[in-house]
Amino acid sequence: MPDNRGRPTELEIQHAMEEYLRWTGWFVVPMNQQWALSYPGIADLYALKNSISVWFEVKKPKGKQSDNQKIFEADIKAKKGNYFVVVTIEDVEEATRGLRWK
Repeated sequence: MPDNRGRPTELEIQHAMEEYLRWTGWFVVPMNQQWALSYPGIADLYALKNSISVWFEVKKPKGKQSDNQKIFEADIKAKKGNYFVVVTIEDVEEATRGLRWK
């Protein structure tokens, strides 16, 4: 359901991104609140395709990462993992386009 200004909620944006990723052949796992409580800052979506794994933090246009989300991002990148903050499906498309398949 859109917010009180008629804009999609962050969860609606996330669901659209999940659908897009699945449509383009990705295995997608949404991280629910139970995961967030057990691992502070965990990204909203995990996706896997052709041995490439990606973490996506979904934000509304003016959304900001929490300190825990920034720590999670740094941890993933320190291990040479793929992590992206995304606002639109176009962001997801651009992020996945630049990945190298094995």
